[in-house]
Amino acid sequence: MNNYKINAFDHCELYVSNAKQAAHYYRSCLGFQPIGYKGLETGSRDKVSYVMKQNQVRFVLSSPLSPGTEMGLHIDKHGDGVKDVSFSVDNAENAWKETTSRGAESVSKPKLIEDEKGEAVVATIKTYGDTTHTFVERNNYNGVFLPGYEVMDVDMVADPVGIVHIDHVVGNQPDGVMQPVCDFYEKVFGWHRFWSVDDKDVSTEYTSLRSVVMANENEKIKMPINEPADGLKKSQIQEFVDFYEGAGVQHIAMSSRDIIETVKKLRAKGVDFLPTPQSYYDTLIERVGEFEEDIKILAELGILVDADENGYMLQIFTKPIQDRPTLFYEIIQRKGSNSFGKGNFKALFESIEREQALRGNL
Repeated sequence: MNNYKINAFDHCELYVSNAKQAAHYYRSCLGFQPIGYKGLETGSRDKVSYVMKQNQVRFVLSSPLSPGTEMGLHIDKHGDGVKDVSFSVDNAENAWKETTSRGAESVSKPKLIEDEKGEAVVATIKTYGDTTHTFVERNNYNGVFLPGYEVMDVDMVADPVGIVHIDHVVGNQPDGVMQPVCDFYEKVFGWHRFWSVDDKDVSTEYTSLRSVVMANENEKIKMPINEPADGLKKSQIQEFVDFYEGAGVQHIAMSSRDIIETVKKLRAKGVDFLPTPQSYYDTLIERVGEFEEDIKILAELGILVDADENGYMLQIFTKPIQDRPTLFYEIIQRKGSNSFGKGNFKALFESIEREQALRGNL
């Protein structure tokens, strides 16, 4: 039993080469409102960060302000990507002490940060690849995000698309590393294996994968861990590992209460999604049973459906949001189902394989 509690995903920090332009994309295309800022104007000489928010989802987009920094080297190696997956906790010091005592490597010890809006405690540990987890305790803080960030005074108000919260965060690993990473979450956090698939469940003519979903005690945090399995050609997991130069966050799934409206808005704003062939919908009802949505609209928008014993879920995946074929996003709406779309993996993989072939990476 842990002597601290993880309440939810707090935020994800992305290291990007141009935070100002990235913030514009997240606002204009994904519907996130810029709420906080840290940069030269606030006394931050080494990095600039924009805090973007939509309902319970927060992204921090950060760029270095000078050459030769750890952040700059991270971007040079990995491209734009997720550096930190943060958890909101009731006690950051206890979270850090317990995880490091169980074998996690510390990045930064618990630190009290404060400004006129109150105080917060943050601490950071390493996880897979160059990715980190920060514990954020803000029981006594009333500011916009964390001490050191100022409210962003922006004229342009974002048009939200209906994204509600982070459903799960997926980490891709090199072949043979999935089990040690899952063992890390079991040992260091006391998490359990919530769901899994292997290459017998998920494969196409060319590629396959293995995946285990790790979940915390209250199952508010779910983190699928993927690795490539042997196939005739290079899998999308291996393509990620090659272009990201190692393990990292492949995609972040964000929930919607009305995926059809969310996807319509995102498409209208210029977001590119992976295409789904019409043939997928020809046998959909046979495979998953009845569902409320109009199948013609789902087919027009390219939304996938899968079901389990608890209900069904709808999901769709963007194309990578930067030039390297690495990070992308998923929009998901759950209607009872707790699954991760095993029935859609083959269609998803085939769609990604078509994109890989265009890139010359299959």
